[in-house]
Amino acid sequence: MVIVVTTRTSNPSRAEGLVVDMELILAVDCSYSVSQAEYLLQMNGLARALRSSAVNTAIQSGHYKRISIALIQWSGTNNQIVSIPWTVIGSPISVDNLALRVSKLPRHVSLGPTSISAVIAKSLHMFNNTPYRSYRKVLDISGDGRNNDGVPAHFLRDVAIKKGVTVNGLAIINETPTLHHYFRNAVIGGQGSFVIKANSYEAYEYAIQKKLVREIAPLPIVQNTF
Repeated sequence: MVIVVTTRTSNPSRAEGLVVDMELILAVDCSYSVSQAEYLLQMNGLARALRSSAVNTAIQSGHYKRISIALIQWSGTNNQIVSIPWTVIGSPISVDNLALRVSKLPRHVSLGPTSISAVIAKSLHMFNNTPYRSYRKVLDISGDGRNNDGVPAHFLRDVAIKKGVTVNGLAIINETPTLHHYFRNAVIGGQGSFVIKANSYEAYEYAIQKKLVREIAPLPIVQNTF
């Protein structure tokens, strides 16, 4: 005999408030190869991108018109810090408040090697412990180098795909001209996954804005044809 137990919340409005259009983790490279000036270009560029009308329009295009975002700073296998925990944004005020936090965010992570695999593992743990519910979980990894610490990146990428997490990449072309190809082959995966190339840290702001708009906007409905 199979017993089915149904649970109901005593406060439906509170449960509804936990539903968002997507859960998005922004993973920011803070490894040896990233100077303090380059770190600031990432943070300031991300803050301005969040404030852009294009990103705000993408947020408002969703069913609930809100998403949850967290930010991880990362370098080596033992260096991943959640600098901004899960935060819901939707209204212009909430977006501006988050952008302000990002622009003032100090560098928390110690310099170290590049472990993309470790930040994917950290992100999967965060997705498992999020207080929000959504039908889309996306990990946005920005970096300027290949995985050189810990297990190969594609091992954890494949785990993420199996768990329904989409991994996208922003390859910053600094010392590795073909980095975007590495991201495409070894880092990204999942439904609608993609990689965007920034030709320099100065180009990061435009690239991250373009990436956020594409990530946040609802996925198109693909119809099968027979």
